[in-house]
Amino acid sequence: MADESRWEAKAKGILKAELKRRGISYQQLVEMLARVGVEESEPNVRNKIARGKFSAVFLLQCMEASGVHSLRLKDD
Repeated sequence: MADESRWEAKAKGILKAELKRRGISYQQLVEMLARVGVEESEPNVRNKIARGKFSAVFLLQCMEASGVHSLRLKDD
């Protein structure tokens, strides 16, 4: 279970870093998601990201909506 928590923290960190890099707030992300057909509320998005417990589908939706075309999984 501890190993799973590590992966959740990594996914959360990647998503938060991409949003911060682009200066995207949670409210803006909700609006961007709506433009690609994904209906989420700001509290729901905030909670998903804070917990780090979200699906790969949600991660991909967020990346697509915010214009991320590639991800760096590890800093060298």
